[in-house]
Amino acid sequence: MNYRILGRTGLKVSILSFGGIMLDQLLQEKANETVTKAIESGVNLFDVGPTYGTSQKKLGKAIESHREDVILTCKTEPDKTASEVRKDIENSLNLLKTDYFDVYQLHEVTNEKSLNSSLKKGGALEAIIEARDEGIINYIGFSAHSEWAALKLMEEFDFDTIMVPVNWNYWYNQNQWDKVIKEARKTEKGILAIKALAQRQWNPEEQKNRYNTWYKPIYDNDELAELALRFTLSKDIDTALSPGDPRMLDLGLKIIKKYENSSFELSNSEEAQLKKYIKTDGGKLYPIPK
Repeated sequence: MNYRILGRTGLKVSILSFGGIMLDQLLQEKANETVTKAIESGVNLFDVGPTYGTSQKKLGKAIESHREDVILTCKTEPDKTASEVRKDIENSLNLLKTDYFDVYQLHEVTNEKSLNSSLKKGGALEAIIEARDEGIINYIGFSAHSEWAALKLMEEFDFDTIMVPVNWNYWYNQNQWDKVIKEARKTEKGILAIKALAQRQWNPEEQKNRYNTWYKPIYDNDELAELALRFTLSKDIDTALSPGDPRMLDLGLKIIKKYENSSFELSNSEEAQLKKYIKTDGGKLYPIPK
């Protein structure tokens, strides 16, 4: 496994991280096996949140004996009040069997209402800052799915990390996120990339093969999956979050192992091939279907 430094946090993170939502559909024994396998493969950053069903409880049990060896990131919804966020933090600490978070984030800031709500007096960010000052949280971050929201959040508060989509299909189709990455690096923010192995939204009536993600993961085209993950890892990011399915985590680990002693950079011909996939395998990814 390769590692990078998560911006100014100084945390050394695996280039592929664990999307904790995948545990929601698993029995505890299988969750334990999945987490242990990931750790043994070198994965050391685990991301989870209250909206991910039973994932917090299962992850807490699975990492209990590994807590000091892993980087744990959690989140709360941006439209909650400070008191509601404090309850989220305390509940997550209890479920995850820990007394601190390495990174705690505003989750999925999608519109002006939620953005403004998170930043106002008595809002979500106020509670997160208070918890940081108490030593419960080490670093503060956010996740956003639109470029304008990410830029506005960075303008309003000096976050330590950002979590944004760095996806081949979305990048080429909408020409977004390069500006966000450059702006984040001006203040040495850590960058967590999501949707590296996402293809597009599911088509109506499409066979989902038991994948519970809101998007179609690239599970049926090995060449595209390899090019897509390498595309993301070739950008100025620190780690890529795995999709919410253990099978996709396994695929990501397989690709990374293949290239661990070489560059993830795409050649001109490989980039041309990836762009061809836009026409044959691409399609609308965002906004998230409700």
